[in-house]
Amino acid sequence: MMQPTRIAVAAFLLVSSSIPLQGRESSSPNTTASQPALIMVHYMPWYEARTQPEYWGWHWTMNHFDPSNSVRGKRSIASHFYPLIGAYDSGDRNVLRYHFSLMKLSGIDGIIIDWYGLKDFRDYKLLHRNTALAIELAGEYGLQVAICYEDQTVPILVEAKRLAPQNRVSHVVQELRWLNDQWFQRENYLKLDNLPVLLSFGQTGLSSTEWGRVIQELNSDVLYLSQHHRRPVAVGAFDWPIPSEGVRRQAAFNRESSRWKYSMPVAFPRFRDIYSQAQLHESYGEIPDRNGKTFQETLDAASGVSSELIQIATWNDWGEGTQIEPSLEYGYRDLKILQAHRSRRISKGPKYKEDALMLPLKLFKLRTASDPPPAATLMAIEKNMFEGEVEIANRRLESLQAERPKN
Repeated sequence: MMQPTRIAVAAFLLVSSSIPLQGRESSSPNTTASQPALIMVHYMPWYEARTQPEYWGWHWTMNHFDPSNSVRGKRSIASHFYPLIGAYDSGDRNVLRYHFSLMKLSGIDGIIIDWYGLKDFRDYKLLHRNTALAIELAGEYGLQVAICYEDQTVPILVEAKRLAPQNRVSHVVQELRWLNDQWFQRENYLKLDNLPVLLSFGQTGLSSTEWGRVIQELNSDVLYLSQHHRRPVAVGAFDWPIPSEGVRRQAAFNRESSRWKYSMPVAFPRFRDIYSQAQLHESYGEIPDRNGKTFQETLDAASGVSSELIQIATWNDWGEGTQIEPSLEYGYRDLKILQAHRSRRISKGPKYKEDALMLPLKLFKLRTASDPPPAATLMAIEKNMFEGEVEIANRRLESLQAERPKN
């Protein structure tokens, strides 16, 4: 999140979901054995990959890499790692269905989406459009959603003379009122104690005093969490990996947050950014992967906190290397760790085996074929998959694949 921009499945999927769409409500922030913490994953909607005409967005190029060039089948992208499905477009419904199917099968309850507001500036309009699409499809997959507001946009807009300095607070109030009217009221928007959860990323946008004025002028109740440290107006905070502090930072946050009513500890697999290689600036440092131990240990530590929420950082920040989305380097390893973790902690609801994780890729390949099978057929197979009928789903997918003409 340190870059210039942070940047129809049938109703049976809703019925088969283990996640209540009305949001989780509680009278206490403490978890219980029957109601463990919700696992939310931070989701980036900022990737652009269009073929007609060919265009690659900043988050794949970082003004240095050229994804139109390939070496041994891998495009040159701004990452040390490579997505299993290749470089993709965040506005592609097939990509979102692939992502959300994997989340559901690995035990993720919802997504926290990076949002840059409503202004038509830089790629903010694209990010907003992709966010709206992600929220729409997440509901179909029974995933809850929450917004992480990037208030670093405020000084950027002021510097670009797109926002008057005296309107900093009123601008954010207007944007949050839009969120309240359009997204906070959705059935699958994340709520605690009947209040929509709102995060803000970073410390370089609004000051704590300004955030206090925003919440006061909003004229609607939100459950506001700031990053790392609890601002005076916030009810709590969420954590995030800091490469220079490694896993030590997590322990410090977990201790500090024990005094708050609400908190969101973080789990992460690693941190290995591409910024030096992209010639943007020096690297922020590295948190080693340690063959999956970093993710396992941070996930266990986050689950040990008395909190209703855990955030995984991240699903798909390829530029900083924190992704748990399947990659050529790690395959499905991180999702298998998450599956096993959830299986140990949750006695109710569906539990999917590791082999179920392989099915969304097969569905993705069929959906993106030049002549895909009927959508209803693929939706029926997806229903098999979510109902735990993995062998049936796999046989049907293999049968469809065998029927396809060979190139």
